[in-house]
Amino acid sequence: MNYQETLDYLFSQLPMFHRIGAAAYKADLNNTIVICNSLNNPQNNFRSIHIAGTNGKGSTSHMLAAILQTAGYKTGLYTSPHLKVFRERIRINGEMISENKVIDFVEKYSKQFEEIKPSFFEWTVGLAFEFFAAEKVDVAVIETGLGGRLDSTNIITPLLSIITNISFDHKDLLGDTLEKIAAEKAGIIKQNIPVVIGETQSETKNIFIQKAKEQSTPIVFVDEYFKVTEKKYLGFQQTLTVTAENKSQDYTLDLSGNYQLKNICTVLATVTELRKQNFKITDEQIHQALLNTKQITGLRGRWEILNIQPLIIADVGHNEAGIKEVMEQIHSLKKETVHFVLGMVGDKDRKNILELLPKNFIYYFCKPNIPRGLDEKILFEEASAIGLKGKYFPSVQSAYDEVKKNASENDLIFIGGSTFVVAEII
Repeated sequence: MNYQETLDYLFSQLPMFHRIGAAAYKADLNNTIVICNSLNNPQNNFRSIHIAGTNGKGSTSHMLAAILQTAGYKTGLYTSPHLKVFRERIRINGEMISENKVIDFVEKYSKQFEEIKPSFFEWTVGLAFEFFAAEKVDVAVIETGLGGRLDSTNIITPLLSIITNISFDHKDLLGDTLEKIAAEKAGIIKQNIPVVIGETQSETKNIFIQKAKEQSTPIVFVDEYFKVTEKKYLGFQQTLTVTAENKSQDYTLDLSGNYQLKNICTVLATVTELRKQNFKITDEQIHQALLNTKQITGLRGRWEILNIQPLIIADVGHNEAGIKEVMEQIHSLKKETVHFVLGMVGDKDRKNILELLPKNFIYYFCKPNIPRGLDEKILFEEASAIGLKGKYFPSVQSAYDEVKKNASENDLIFIGGSTFVVAEII
């Protein structure tokens, strides 16, 4: 099989959450354990850092990988979902896994796939772990897909666990309260493995403390030690002053979203913990990595500026907390007219998200081109019922074509609501 035939085979054989939703979700680790046993447990042959959380885990993973790579470590990076091509999910030192590596893996293990009947995500985890082990990475940054306790990545024994924050998302699978969601994310906390918590929240703090106590695990709440005390925007970059233990340092990031104020503190707290484990990372290497994270790792879709006149920005924020952050940053731009290309997936709890959206924006409702994509007419009707005004379009591209005709040079065009809407534009 060639590469495209290989992907077609996988898509046809294996359920894929980001395309079909909950039907692809496996509520146990059995398949992953069987897959990794058949691969001689490659996850035991490289050091790793495990990252869970509702928002921020992608940016945190990429910044951390950029720092480790800049510090001279051969660094694996496993993230999901991909935006444009599947191979984005598995990288070493910023380079995507090759098409031939994917083909070879599928050809070698396809008989076992058919016997095990894994999900797409379970298969991808096996591929990533074998690739990292075979390439002898010094360390791999592993992002969970969904949840934590039952996530396929949760068979690793990392050097360090990170939980960025907790907010509402995938309530049908993870729970309908912050406490229940936190309990699922806390499932990555392991015996004697330090854990870094990116954001202290009253509803979830004690859950993490109790889990850490059960596991005899040192726990750090980032915002008790690190705070951003000043920020400046410089075009496509932002400079943040971070204060820790009464000392302040400026860091310039090529990631310019407001939500990076939380993520940078999580990253710096993580580096502090890694230094305790004898990782050699200098301040200069941190500065260089944060200035060039997108170039080093290939990260896209985080408050990504696509054009200046008119200003076009895309962001993958898609749950209540993510949308709230994005709306605050849009308001800070003080644009008189905002055009919003908006699409969602059908299994999203939409009501609370739609109520966060301003009524004075002009909306272009559209359907992402995946089976989970919400019909644009349904989105239009639900949005209209709460006073959002706009038109609906059968595709993301047709909505984007229309907004470019209508926007003047001084307007803002924002593209979001779903990772898959952003993927189709960038």
